[in-house]
Amino acid sequence: MHLVIVSGTVFGTADLVADDAQELLAASGLKVSRLRSLNLDALLALQSDALLICTSTTGMGELPEPLVPLFHEMRDRFPLLTGVPFGVIALGDAAYGDTFCQAGDEFRELLLELQAREAEPMLRLDASETVTPETDAEPWLQSFAAALQA
Repeated sequence: MHLVIVSGTVFGTADLVADDAQELLAASGLKVSRLRSLNLDALLALQSDALLICTSTTGMGELPEPLVPLFHEMRDRFPLLTGVPFGVIALGDAAYGDTFCQAGDEFRELLLELQAREAEPMLRLDASETVTPETDAEPWLQSFAAALQA
């Protein structure tokens, strides 16, 4: 199974989580690629069997700037991802109330509209509760790997 990890961040935390996820998921036996050029053609060229999105939420619930072009391309070109398993790790701060992890929610909804299949429920990491989100994500990542390999 070939998993592609996409991350978008403002201050680097989502990239840190994605880096840790890449190591852990590769160690579990998955072929893992990180998408560095965040555009749809680059994503489709990797011919992934599964996707993992790691995203922070910025401002009043917006996607981080690096993910915006990919998100809009996917929404506008609408490449069907029928049955492709995916997971989303969303980082945010619960102090923002209704917009907590909204970028993750938006990416999750888009992938569901593209007919992808959520392999594990979205993981929400709260910056007001943790200073080690990469460590806190590990149990979820283990479950995600097991779901992909089942």
